Amino acid sequence: MGKADPEEAHHPAPVKPPDGGWGWIVLFGCFVITGFSYAFPKAVSVYFKELMKDFHVGYSDTAWISSIMLAMLYGTGPVCSIMVNQFGCRPVMLIGGLLASSGMILASFTTNIIELYLTAGVLTGLGMALNFQPSLIMLGTYFDKRRPLANGLAAAGSPVFLSSLSPLGQVLLEKFGWRGGFLIMGGLLLNCCTCGAVMRPLDMGMKRKTEKAQDKYEAKEMLPIGGKSEEGISTTDGTKKAKKAKKKPRKGKKLLDFSIFSNRGFIIYTISKFILVLGLFVPPILLVNYAKDTGVPDTEAAFLLSIIGFIDIFARPACGMVAGLKWVRPHVSYLFSFAMLFNGLTDICSARASNYTGLVIFCVFFGISYGMVGALQFEVLMAIVGSQKFSSAIGLVLLIEAFAVLIGPPSAGRLVDALKNYEVIFYLAGSEVVLSAVFLAMATYCCLNRGKKKDPPPEKDPPGGGSDTEEAESDVQEAEEHSSDNHQPTNNTDNTVVAASEEANHVAEEQRGEGGGCPDRDGELSTQDGCKADQTVERDSF
Repeated sequence: MGKADPEEAHHPAPVKPPDGGWGWIVLFGCFVITGFSYAFPKAVSVYFKELMKDFHVGYSDTAWISSIMLAMLYGTGPVCSIMVNQFGCRPVMLIGGLLASSGMILASFTTNIIELYLTAGVLTGLGMALNFQPSLIMLGTYFDKRRPLANGLAAAGSPVFLSSLSPLGQVLLEKFGWRGGFLIMGGLLLNCCTCGAVMRPLDMGMKRKTEKAQDKYEAKEMLPIGGKSEEGISTTDGTKKAKKAKKKPRKGKKLLDFSIFSNRGFIIYTISKFILVLGLFVPPILLVNYAKDTGVPDTEAAFLLSIIGFIDIFARPACGMVAGLKWVRPHVSYLFSFAMLFNGLTDICSARASNYTGLVIFCVFFGISYGMVGALQFEVLMAIVGSQKFSSAIGLVLLIEAFAVLIGPPSAGRLVDALKNYEVIFYLAGSEVVLSAVFLAMATYCCLNRGKKKDPPPEKDPPGGGSDTEEAESDVQEAEEHSSDNHQPTNNTDNTVVAASEEANHVAEEQRGEGGGCPDRDGELSTQDGCKADQTVERDSF
C-alpha cells in the first residue's frame, strides 16, 4: 500500500535540537542559574570578616560555608540525576529554587556557626544543585551545532553575577549587616523558580503534532468506505496497544547509568577535574581577605572580584565561539588543557603580588583563564559521553569533584591560619591546576588518540564479493518499494513480499540452470564453487 504505516506515527524519530527558538529562553534561564550557582559561594566571602567577629571563629571555620555550598553543588550530583530522570527538569528546578531561598532566609536567624553550615551551606547548596544540573541538561537538549557557543554564553552568568553580587553584598553588609544581607540574598534566589518554570521539555510540541496527525489518520480511516471503518477501528485499537506496550519499558529505565565508566575518555576527564578543583576555587575565595590583610580598603578589595567577573564576562562567550570552529571542535580537549595551564601559571606567577596594582593585574589574567575553563568544562564532557548519557555523567563527575571541593578551600584556610602567608597557598593551588592540565593533555594523546590509530580499519567487501543472499534480499526489498510506488491494490503488504520472494526464486532458478546448477536454500541464493559472486537478480524484472 502507498499509505504510511499508522504505527510509525506513534514512534516519531528523536527530536532534533532546534538550536534556537525557545532555546534562547532556556539559555537565559541557564545563564541566571549558572550565575547564582558559581558566583554565590564566592560572593558570600564578603561577609566572612563580620561572621568571624560575631561568632569568634577563625577564617578556616568561615571558609567552610563556601566549601559546603560547593560540596552540595557537586556532591548531590547523582541524586539530582536520579530525580531528573524520574520527574523531569522543571519540577526539580522549582523545588531547588525554594530550597535555596529558604536556606539563606533561615541563615539570617542563626546564632552559631554550625547553624550557618546547615542553612546557608547545606540547604542553599542543595537548592542550587537542584537548579544547576537540570539547566545544563536542558541546554544540551536544545542546542547541538551551536552548543559550544550556548555553553559559553550560559557560563558567562557566573562572572556577570560575581561582578554584581560581590559589590551588592558589600553594600548590604554596610547598611543592613550580615543578617539583613542574607535575608535579601534569599529573596533574590527566588528567581531560580522563575528560571525553572521556563524549562519546557523539548518533546511537548512534538507530542501535540503527533496527536494531531493521529486524529487526522483515524478520521480518514474511519470513513464509511466498505471495510475501511472496521480497518480504522482495528488500527486504532492496535495503536493504543502499541502505546501501552511502549510505556511499560519506562519502569525499567536506568536512573543512573554506570556504564559510562567503561569510557576511557570519561575516566581521564574525571581524574583531571578532580585535580583541577583542588586548586581552582582557592584564589577567588581567599582574594578578598588577602587584599584586606595587605591594607587594601574593604570596598576596593571587594572590587577585585568584580574585575575578575568583568573580564570573565567576555572570556567565556569568546572561548565558546572559538571552541565551535570546525577545526577546533574535534580537539576541544586540548584547548581545555591549555586553559587550565594558563590558569595555573597565572596563580604561580602572581603569588608574590603585594600591592593593589599587582592584584589588579592578577585579576585580569585570572579572569581570562578562569573564563576559558568555565566555558569549556561541560562542553568537553558533552563531547565525550554524548547528550544521551550526559545527565548521568555530570552527576557522577560532580560527586567525585565534591571530595576535592571539601579538601581544597578548607585546607587552604588552615594553611593561612597556620602560616599567615598567602604566597604558599597560591603556589600550591597553581601547581595543582598545572598538574591537571598536563595530565589531561598527555592522557588524551597517549591513551585516546594513539588507541584510535592502532585500531584496525573495518574490513571492506571486495568488489563483486557480496553474497547472493544479501543481493536477493535487497532485490526483494526493492520489489516491495516498487510495488508500493505503483499503488497496486492489495490488502496486506506481506503478500507483496511473498510474491517478490517467489519471483526472486524463479529468476534464481533460471540463473542456476544457466550457471551450472547452483543449489538454493529456502528461497535464498547461496554461492558455492560453481557460482560466481557477481551473479545477481536483475532488478528490471520487478
